[in-house]
Amino acid sequence: MKLSICTDVFGKIPFTEMLDKVKAYGIDAIELTTGGWGGCFFVPSAEELINDEKKLEAFKAEIDKRGLEISALNCSGNPLIDTPMGHAHSKTIHDTAILAGKLGVKTIVTMSGLPAGAPGDKTPNWITSTISWPEYDGVNYMVEAVNYQWEVAAKWWKEFAQFAKDQGVEKIAIEEFPCQLVYNVRSLKKLCEVVGPELSKMIGMNLDPSHLMIQGAEPIAAARELGDKIFYVHGKDARIERGLADVDGLLENLPVDQSKDRTWNYVGVGCGKDLQWWKEFFSVCRMVGYNGYVSLEMEDLTMSVEAGLETSIDALNHTISK
Repeated sequence: MKLSICTDVFGKIPFTEMLDKVKAYGIDAIELTTGGWGGCFFVPSAEELINDEKKLEAFKAEIDKRGLEISALNCSGNPLIDTPMGHAHSKTIHDTAILAGKLGVKTIVTMSGLPAGAPGDKTPNWITSTISWPEYDGVNYMVEAVNYQWEVAAKWWKEFAQFAKDQGVEKIAIEEFPCQLVYNVRSLKKLCEVVGPELSKMIGMNLDPSHLMIQGAEPIAAARELGDKIFYVHGKDARIERGLADVDGLLENLPVDQSKDRTWNYVGVGCGKDLQWWKEFFSVCRMVGYNGYVSLEMEDLTMSVEAGLETSIDALNHTISK
């Protein structure tokens, strides 16, 4: 395994300064955001690099001369909602696949997206409760909504998986983020089912253990179940807050900057699960066949960025199965 980092954490600093920081930390690779919900601080835009060969070559040269690798391009967003944002995200994800092909990057990281609950609706609808609901006039609106969402997803993902394959992308690593249609192992399997046996070979999980932790799942068990569907791994931790989660559970919608009142928080690696847990997690990932990048995402708002980076990098260096 190699250590990578999602570069958004460095904020708005010059591209070359960011690369120098990554090198100084002893990190092997970078995960660059290219648009969507990411900061896109270091890629002017996927479209711009696609259409300007000189800029693309200069961009790649700065990375190469520092001996760094690009672990993945990240274009997380919601391409499944019929709004200007959804259309923009869909374009960015397609542009990112083209850019990956030009850079020789074989993996892109994204999210599944989340449709609305019915045709004409413009608001994404994350259905987390049971669809066993009383009918009205012979219609179960929960079942209708879920079926509609998967129809939308199947159409878009069949097209995009083929498009990405045509650009030379080999793996689409879907992050199992809450408020997305794919948010756990079961829903990833469902997406693979609806796109069909051939194109589903392109689709796997960006296994971010923190997202499973906050849903009450065990990422080690998920890794065993996923097996060769682990396409990428994020090094990110979460902490279930004692006392608060016991009272209010894990369905948390307070803003992330209200850390002291939330039932869970994203934290530096080792500040949620201990290092023994992380050693086992990476060991199991190796056992089931994953020996790729572990990309640090630092989203701990309880400490400074520098402290969070140093804490997390130290923890990952002591636990990943190199």
